Amino acid sequence: MKVTGAQAFILGLAFAALGCDLAQKAVIVALDDKAEQPAVVAPPPVPVQPASPPAPAGPQKVIPPVAPVIPDGGSPMSFADLAARVDEAVVYVRTIQSERRGFQRVLRDGSGSGFVFDSGGKILTNHHVIAGAHAIGVEFKDGRSLLAEVIGADPLTDLAVLQVPAQGLLALPLGDSERLRVGDWVIAIGNPFGLEHTVSAGIISAKERTSRDVNLGDPDAYYSFLQTDASINPGNSGGPLLDLSGRVVGINTAINQGANNIGFAIPVNMIAELLPRLLRDGKVNRAAIGVRVDDVGPEDAKRLGLAGRDGALIVEVVPGGPADTGGVLPGDVVVQLDGRPIHSPEGLRFAASLARIGHATEVSVVRGGQRKTLHIKPVALRR
Repeated sequence: MKVTGAQAFILGLAFAALGCDLAQKAVIVALDDKAEQPAVVAPPPVPVQPASPPAPAGPQKVIPPVAPVIPDGGSPMSFADLAARVDEAVVYVRTIQSERRGFQRVLRDGSGSGFVFDSGGKILTNHHVIAGAHAIGVEFKDGRSLLAEVIGADPLTDLAVLQVPAQGLLALPLGDSERLRVGDWVIAIGNPFGLEHTVSAGIISAKERTSRDVNLGDPDAYYSFLQTDASINPGNSGGPLLDLSGRVVGINTAINQGANNIGFAIPVNMIAELLPRLLRDGKVNRAAIGVRVDDVGPEDAKRLGLAGRDGALIVEVVPGGPADTGGVLPGDVVVQLDGRPIHSPEGLRFAASLARIGHATEVSVVRGGQRKTLHIKPVALRR
């Protein structure tokens, strides 16, 4: 089967509407019906390009946060002023990807959302929005369309950083997701189903939703989602979740397809920890300490004299690994790593993954009702 000239023409028109070079990068590849014919390979996905040494930074144009105006009843009368202030920094991300259909490889377009976080042309979005893309275009509210390159990507947290050739862009400020409380108002902005710059509002419904709550198919991923009932749909992925001061508190990422208005966002504090690594290295080089962990159960807390169930229970220690060498034992409860409080197994996994490889790391454990300080040297994580 071959892609017809009419099909190619229609596809070209679809991407020419972007006003950039996406149409030129769209290469249609057809495979011959005969299996013995060599397959023609589609152009490779856009590679991750680590950021080069930074040029002198231009002035930042960050939208200043404002005090939220909430009447005595506790519910905002309108989100219109807030939406108008931040909307210019939200972008429409469009991609060209390929997939095999029988003996034919065809191109398809994908879409998602993103937002400017640095006036020098840097944009945050979800990794799954741009994964496998042969070309990426970013469309701004003023009608401009620019080609983007990936300068940082981390599939395990579903984050990607894009760079477009522009300066002086209006950028959104990053907030503090730790200060969010369940019940706080938030708004989501994005492009659901291609409906550009759609605004929805809701509250924070829950925090620290993990892979046990949100199954996105990768058991090695690091999740600690904010849950919201602000309407999120396909196409919202990568867009900002904002507090009433206009600060980004999360990146809209996933939905529960079997429910109404249950969406999930990556908390901005997790993003802030990863951004320096993504901008410097283009990826996240992770560490491992060689343990298997579980929740602290009521009996564990009673046995160890813990006031609550915070921490990560060590179930297994890899023989000869960093934790084993450092003296960690099964039954220990890790409550702190390099001064960082550990509240859950997922918290330990994430903190350990960001530890400095080959450098001494201080670990506080509770053993037999006593708190002990140990030192381990994490190794590079292998997948």
